[in-house]
Amino acid sequence: MVVAYAKWTPSKTKDLLFRQPFLSRRPAENRHVGIGIGIEMDIVGEVTGLCKAGRLKEAVDLLPHLNYPDDSIYVSLLQGCIHNKTLPEGKLVHAHIILTGFNPDVYLGTKLLIMYAKCSNSTLDARLVLDGMPERNVVTWTVMISAYSKHGHHRDALTLFRQMQQQTDIQSDKFVFAGALPACANLVALQHGKEIHHDVVRSGFQCDLIVGTALVDMYVKCGVIEDARRVFNEMPEKDVVLWNAMIAGYANSGRIDEALQLFQKTPHRDVVSWNSMIAGYAQRGRFDEALELFHQMPQRDVVSWNAMIGGYAQNGLVDEALDLFLEMPETDVISWNSMIAGYVQNGYADEALNLFQQMQMTGVKPNSITFATILPALANLAALELGKAIHEIINRSEYFADAFVGCALVDMYVKCGSIEDARNVFDKIPKRDVVPWTAMILGYAMHGHVKEALHLFKQMQNSGVRPNNVTFVGVLSACCHAGLVDEGLNNFDLMTRYYHIIPEKEHYCCIVDLLGRAGQLDKAQNFIKELPLKPDAAIWASLLSACRIHNNIKLGESVAEQLLASNTKNAAHYVLLSNIYAAAGRCDDVEKVRKLMKANQVAKSPGCSWIKINDKAYCFLVGDRSNPHLKKIYVFLEKLSVQMKEAGYVPDTNFVLHDVEHEQKEYIIYHHSEKLAIAFGLLYSSPGTPIRIVKNLRVCGDCHSAAKFISKIVAREIFLRDANRYHHFRDGGCSCGDYW
Repeated sequence: MVVAYAKWTPSKTKDLLFRQPFLSRRPAENRHVGIGIGIEMDIVGEVTGLCKAGRLKEAVDLLPHLNYPDDSIYVSLLQGCIHNKTLPEGKLVHAHIILTGFNPDVYLGTKLLIMYAKCSNSTLDARLVLDGMPERNVVTWTVMISAYSKHGHHRDALTLFRQMQQQTDIQSDKFVFAGALPACANLVALQHGKEIHHDVVRSGFQCDLIVGTALVDMYVKCGVIEDARRVFNEMPEKDVVLWNAMIAGYANSGRIDEALQLFQKTPHRDVVSWNSMIAGYAQRGRFDEALELFHQMPQRDVVSWNAMIGGYAQNGLVDEALDLFLEMPETDVISWNSMIAGYVQNGYADEALNLFQQMQMTGVKPNSITFATILPALANLAALELGKAIHEIINRSEYFADAFVGCALVDMYVKCGSIEDARNVFDKIPKRDVVPWTAMILGYAMHGHVKEALHLFKQMQNSGVRPNNVTFVGVLSACCHAGLVDEGLNNFDLMTRYYHIIPEKEHYCCIVDLLGRAGQLDKAQNFIKELPLKPDAAIWASLLSACRIHNNIKLGESVAEQLLASNTKNAAHYVLLSNIYAAAGRCDDVEKVRKLMKANQVAKSPGCSWIKINDKAYCFLVGDRSNPHLKKIYVFLEKLSVQMKEAGYVPDTNFVLHDVEHEQKEYIIYHHSEKLAIAFGLLYSSPGTPIRIVKNLRVCGDCHSAAKFISKIVAREIFLRDANRYHHFRDGGCSCGDYW
């Protein structure tokens, strides 16, 4: 026995711990007596003393010398493990219970359950202990329900609560109710919450402060603030926690003035009360009131500062947020996350990356939210190498299997042009719900990998995951990119008839685009006429784009009337109409469109393309003359244009809307931002490496054609992400198959 235990290590315990029933032990009278009772008692005393002194590891090391342990020894050891959150020592104690054949009673079994619930990052071990216990009490059930809630397994918590009620005679107490109600709150399961409220009243706990606070929080998070207030009013006694729950409920629901009334009435006001009010004002852009309360606070904590910083950042006031951030006496991971998110959401990707690097240098450990926030910044910059570097950091952290982070990684790789890396990450996400499936389907659609997108959609359905409205946007987009009209219409029918998902504007746009690109303009027009909602500018623009592709000027003019009647301020809509006229040689009408844009104060966003080389981003505008490398770029483009023309390239000057001579149009089109960025990449990136470009607008037809020729001439892959999708140019072809 002693020899066997001496070889035992925490990594070897699990098979023995859970391979046999909880109480499958040898009877106590059959144990081998290896040492005297007196010596045994001395060791028991020493173990107890070591536990009290906090010297847990030394106490556990004495276990092999005990042949007659009792409940109190194991309870002391397990309590020490719980207090210090030391799972390895807790597993050793559990192993010793099994090896000595000790028969734990319900009290010791529950203590073992508490140890796993509080010390482990998983609920699996705790549940295995629970399932092996022949006898359970209300505390046992409460511990497991609370563990599920703590780890975010809210459905499991509710299921176990109902199992306890239906399969046992155990009466629920206030702690069971307080463990189950947060699960209802987080699932927004109002009906379940109301049923538990009924059980609370029937059990006589409706006046208990703990239960009452949980009920208020549940009703608030389920969006029924009036029911929350009714519970609050009926409480005969109110403490600061209950007052804070109601104040926060009003503040988070946008009813900040009612929150203020309660805040002013409360006899119990602590830092949480102040923080709820500050966050409520800040999140709604009422910064004068938020700042006034912030300065009035008798004592601020890091949450107070974070509330102000988060509010400023969310409302686009990044400079104000940074000023407060720099004033903070101490920061935590939430402070850094708020600032990084503020930069990312407001388009300051480089600043977000710099701040992330500073965060690491200061020793603040990133969490899952940090990674999920910074990865979109890399996606926006198409900074693949930096993305891979952060992926390595994630792999070395505890978040390598986090589904939330995994989805952000998939999206980053998709937008950085590496669909293979995106799929590798997707395949490693352990528990895939609708979000990662949808992200990967959208990624395939964006890259023009239609077969893969549709195959993955079928896999998703076969795995039992229910698609949502965003999933179908990806599926329909994939069909659009390949001209799969029947497949697209069938999936639209599947969405509405089988899954009962009500179509939204994006789905209607996809169908109009699908029919229009396939040349079925009349069907697209009839589809719009039969819509259950009034078509908006985006839907008309989809049809207008199809009119441009198929040179249908008559229908294009009719659609343009509808589009311009909607008072659209989107310059792309005017440009579409202008392109139709230009392609037909109707220069006077092109000029009319330009004048109309001016009269309606619609400005066309300049085409902007950027490329990242050696961790530095370079931005180019059409006709750009600010870059110090421009002279070299222009010379390079001139030489390249000769080679392109020799290979069969013909400049398409229809994409130049200026009323200038043909030669000038050709000059302008040679200096579009995409071509400048591609030339810069060819000049200054490592030979043979792919060129990765991001453009803020849809790539023009001429640049698309030019990129195909360039990829063949220089034997380089070019990845170009525009406002709509990815184009992967290789050996004279594009992944879109020229169907875009």
